[in-house]
Amino acid sequence: MSRRAPPLLSLWLLPSLAFASPSSEAERWWSHVRVLADDSMEGREPGREGYQKAANYVAEQLAAMGIKPGAGDSYFQEVELVSKRLTESSAKLTLVRGGKRLPLTHGNEAFISQHLGEAGEVDAPLAFVGNALSIPEAGHDDFAGMDLKGKLAVFLYGGPAHIPGPLRAHHSATAERVKALRKAGVVGVVVLFNPKMEEMPWSRIAGARFEPSMDFADPALVETQGMKLSVVFNNKHAEKLFAGSPYSFKDVVALANANKPLPHFDMPTRLEARSERTLAPVKSPNVVGMLPGSDATLAKEYVVLTAHLDHVGVGVPVKGDAIFNGAMDNATGVAAVLEVARALQAAKPKRSILFLLVTAEEKGLLGARYFAAKPTVPLSSIVANLNMDMFMPLFPLTQMVAYGQDESTLEAPLQQVATSHGVKLVPDPEPDRMLFIRSDQYAFVRKGVPALSFKFSPIAGSAQERLMQEWYTKYYHAPADDMRQPMDREAAAKFVKFLADLSLLVGNAPERPHYKETSFFRRFETTPAEAAREGTP
Repeated sequence: MSRRAPPLLSLWLLPSLAFASPSSEAERWWSHVRVLADDSMEGREPGREGYQKAANYVAEQLAAMGIKPGAGDSYFQEVELVSKRLTESSAKLTLVRGGKRLPLTHGNEAFISQHLGEAGEVDAPLAFVGNALSIPEAGHDDFAGMDLKGKLAVFLYGGPAHIPGPLRAHHSATAERVKALRKAGVVGVVVLFNPKMEEMPWSRIAGARFEPSMDFADPALVETQGMKLSVVFNNKHAEKLFAGSPYSFKDVVALANANKPLPHFDMPTRLEARSERTLAPVKSPNVVGMLPGSDATLAKEYVVLTAHLDHVGVGVPVKGDAIFNGAMDNATGVAAVLEVARALQAAKPKRSILFLLVTAEEKGLLGARYFAAKPTVPLSSIVANLNMDMFMPLFPLTQMVAYGQDESTLEAPLQQVATSHGVKLVPDPEPDRMLFIRSDQYAFVRKGVPALSFKFSPIAGSAQERLMQEWYTKYYHAPADDMRQPMDREAAAKFVKFLADLSLLVGNAPERPHYKETSFFRRFETTPAEAAREGTP
């Protein structure tokens, strides 16, 4: 029988967590945001001088707190990448139907995504495949009964509402989706977004095509080979794709919004595409700090706190501003990790704590995936991951979504800390956004490490909800995400306290967390035999 965790009250008796005052805590957190989101950091694009400046700042802060290097003798784990930039002038898209050709204006009706696919030419018929998901555990397969060999799969991003969010999100991840597409014989994809789920305007979505995409320099780490083309289509022009088909785009969206099954059908249209890419090598480090545990036995296990340090750099100007500062996304999360490091350094948790600030999250979670593939400590010794990615301190912290909260035994300490802080835990209100797979915790989930990622949750139907929706429209991946935007600094300070308590509780628990019997992700956990065979990196 396991021993019960100590009451949370004991945490507040520790001098490490006795912060001076709410206002000083808030200012200390904000001081990091101010540095990391400054124009001099030039949007912290991986491989650029601004990102390295930010990495140096984080390493200096960790060192000043007494946090040791976590990548051998260094704070830096170098990640080798390849940058891919689309040649806009040569990008061509044309619909062919009934012997007639309909050229598309690249960037207006649609654009070729450089995140997936290859340079060259593609000429292939279209087929609509619902959400393009194959989820055997739920008996769902959008490819069943269709001849898709050599075709482009047109799909609506999202998934059936009756399938649990984390399971649906896992099979929506690019690597998992590409496996299913390859198996079906598909050569590429055309992605459509439900208008009610759009996070930002088309101008910003299309403008992102000018940013370079990245992937690992080591081909063995690349998981998405096999697709020749990926196209993102503007939903305002989507009916051009569906002309002559048994269903219109409006029909498909209506079915999705009514939680009804989506149809699957061949479309009487082909798509011709042409693209060129410029490749360049990139090196960009993860920053890793380590706080050794205070218990001789538990110190051999690690709780990993993560936040992505990068943002998207300098891009297409909006109202004369071309620097995408990334204050909310994700200077806020990095600042939270740094302040939790300060608290835990004095608290002396029994388990060791890794503070991991990763690169290239915006390019496909590359820094976290690299660390998960090549950890600086034995993978089997990592017991939990707590991830901060734009946790959204727009209003007081009274409700929170912790993605993954139902999947593992981390639920118990999470609930204990939430109760202590007067915070209500709520389920994911927007599972179709697939946030469970869209940040760095997912790299750890796929390795069997119990993980949580956090966001403030607005009260439904309130001004808070409208404020959050407006934030995505105005600020998300825009130059306006800078230090001039309103943030609730006191709420951020409360979140830091929350996270420090949770980290300490997990770090001191006598037993390591594990996935629940009912969790799909239990299958990824390392077995005792595998752990015994695993060598030290």
